[in-house]
Amino acid sequence: MTTASTTHHAPGSPDRALRDALSTRPRPPRTSALSASLTFARRALLKIKHVPEQLADAIMIPILFTVMFTYLFGGAMAGSTREYLQFLLPGTMVFAVLLITVYAGVNLKTDITSGVIDRFRSMPIWRPALIVGGLISDAARNLLAAGLVVALGLAMGFRPDGGVIGVLLAIALVLAFAFGLSWVWATLGLVLRTPSAISAVSFLVQFPLTFASNVFVDPQTMPGWLRTFVEVNPVSLLVDAVRGLMHGTAQAGQIGGVLIASGLLVAVFGPLTMHLYRTRT
Repeated sequence: MTTASTTHHAPGSPDRALRDALSTRPRPPRTSALSASLTFARRALLKIKHVPEQLADAIMIPILFTVMFTYLFGGAMAGSTREYLQFLLPGTMVFAVLLITVYAGVNLKTDITSGVIDRFRSMPIWRPALIVGGLISDAARNLLAAGLVVALGLAMGFRPDGGVIGVLLAIALVLAFAFGLSWVWATLGLVLRTPSAISAVSFLVQFPLTFASNVFVDPQTMPGWLRTFVEVNPVSLLVDAVRGLMHGTAQAGQIGGVLIASGLLVAVFGPLTMHLYRTRT
């Protein structure tokens, strides 16, 4: 006669743990694209919290450029630093923000070289969330730089004829163009080999474009061949629109041109970045 035996598993036994791990309970819902992007944006901001030195450029560039160029060139260019500041400040805001957009590529390349991006790619999340979240955090960095320029300028005597609304619209326009430009650096972050290479390329591209523009001087004082380049320089077009908004003289064509240029940067380099992200990481 055969007697059937029943095996009882203790609550903490390995067999019980295995049965719990193979539970048929429904999986948690997948996070949305927006939620995943905001999570990565928060991650980037937390990195700044733990390594505040990452904000050095966003803080020091606006302060140094606004103060230094105002007091170095103000007397020679306009006869007084206060008068020159009215012309200079919109340009230094553009200058400061555009210079730090390179972090979009540098931070992305840092994640790639450290290997952490492989872990993110294995997770059930919206694939572009890492890049989009990084760009959201970069927008906060850009806003900090723009706000510092305006606050410092007001303390030094800058008085915008366009009022508060004009200043806020000018900042928004700069952030829109910076967002489009950030996609260019994100693309280079997936093409170039090291973060330092991205910084070097940014320096070689942005410094000629910003200095050969109307940021510091009126193009009418330049030789004809240089004035022709400055007048079609996208940085000059952005500065013209920002000056117009701050001083209440902006034209719809200036603002529309900047917005179109920003949209074209996103339309071209956004899909290119996503393609490279899928194929090269």
